[in-house]
Amino acid sequence: MNVVIIEDEDRNARQLERMLKKYDPTIHILTQLPSVKDAVEWFSTHPAPDLAFMDIHLEDGLVFRLFEQLTLTLPIIFTTAYEEYMIKAFKVNSIDYLLKPVDYDELVAALEKFKTIRSKPELSDLSALFQMMQKPQESRFRERFMISIGTKIHSVEVTSTAYFFSEEKATFLVNKDGHFLPLEYSLDQLAGMLDPNQFFRVNRQFLVARSAIQTIHAFSAGKLKLDLLPPARLEVFVSMSRMSEFKDWLGR
Repeated sequence: MNVVIIEDEDRNARQLERMLKKYDPTIHILTQLPSVKDAVEWFSTHPAPDLAFMDIHLEDGLVFRLFEQLTLTLPIIFTTAYEEYMIKAFKVNSIDYLLKPVDYDELVAALEKFKTIRSKPELSDLSALFQMMQKPQESRFRERFMISIGTKIHSVEVTSTAYFFSEEKATFLVNKDGHFLPLEYSLDQLAGMLDPNQFFRVNRQFLVARSAIQTIHAFSAGKLKLDLLPPARLEVFVSMSRMSEFKDWLGR
């Protein structure tokens, strides 16, 4: 089976590849594409693979822009930290929608579903969607993190968290008292654990709580800068690709 992975986080792509190889060592990963631009160029010059895994938020925007530029008919399994694109995903040949961090058993179930659909052409996308919607969905979000510092383990409630940020391949939780605590999760993984009504991924480095946003500054070219409380070590800008979603999120 030939597979393409569209994912802008190398760590997530490598983890997905390891799980795919565990499931079937003969799976051939043709390429990893980090952006819509790279995906358009690749699909324009290569035959379609058997299956594609697609993250939704890429380094240059939403992956759905790919379908605005090309007509793709290959089956797709989405892997994302965001639940809100599920219906839109099933309009573009999606056979499953896996939330990050991707669980191996759920990945296996998605691959088995793909095999079943491929072996029975009479199954439509609607039946695959029906099967997906019948799966029990986890409705609870993370309420606390257990963080080890030296020989001590600290229990940190999510409600006391101001923001998360990544720096030099490390991830930190910053609580409302200004304490920096190391975490073992990536920002992509954290985005899938937290209530999206309370936390938003403003750029590749920051995932912020609504309550931590003190002031929003408008810059030229529509850029937005955030003042967080407690103050961040780095300047925090809302990335252009997430600007519209950020404004929608603020208005909820």
